Amino acid sequence: MGETVHYYRNRDGYGIIILDRIKKHNAISRQMAEDFRNSLKIASQDQIKFLIVTGAGEKMFCSGGDLSDLHGDLSPNDAFERLVEIKEILYSLVTFPVPTICLLNGNALGGGCEVATACDFRIAKESTMFGFVQTKLGIIPGWGGGELLYKKVHSSFAIQWLLEAETYSASYLLQQGWLHNVVSKDKWNDQMDVLGPFLSKSYEQMRVLKDQYKENLDINLLSEQMEKEVRRCANLWDSDEHIQAVRHFFNRK
Repeated sequence: MGETVHYYRNRDGYGIIILDRIKKHNAISRQMAEDFRNSLKIASQDQIKFLIVTGAGEKMFCSGGDLSDLHGDLSPNDAFERLVEIKEILYSLVTFPVPTICLLNGNALGGGCEVATACDFRIAKESTMFGFVQTKLGIIPGWGGGELLYKKVHSSFAIQWLLEAETYSASYLLQQGWLHNVVSKDKWNDQMDVLGPFLSKSYEQMRVLKDQYKENLDINLLSEQMEKEVRRCANLWDSDEHIQAVRHFFNRK
């Protein structure tokens, strides 16, 4: 199993993938992307009712892409090659054979929100915050997550969130339909309280429900739409706005 992403099967018949780079706020590096990809491959071959994706620690689910790997000096073509690798991971989540649940143990920013949006369900711990902040960095979502957002919430809210790049509370995003549930901190580790409806279903039911859901997502066209967004993001990679935003990030550190 990878050093930065762990997969294991729970005795109750579901799988768990944990993003584990706590010191880096679970930011996705190239190595982490490889570990994530391998974990998803193993999980897809396992006969599980559903798959959980969560983060290690309590502060951050995922802060997005690791800027050490995705710095502003990349050419648009180089940026595309790196971004599209993670787009394929998100597409694997979308097309996973059984439902996927993102347990948002902490905040998520940028690409972290893209990963969460790729999952079928999003359940957050209370008092967490989430932001599609990519346009503040002179780009747009780079892993196809913006395209997915349009399929998960009302289009008028999707364009507002992507354009304004605000960070919203879990309670607000529950109202907007991006989150399916917000769980209090004292009940977060109560498996039945958080996962009860999922645990009660059979493996066969979950497969059928996920197949039906994928049909309604028009899955045959989705990969192409996501890749188009990746290309559009990559074309902004060498813009002055993005280069300056990345430099500001590293200078601040």
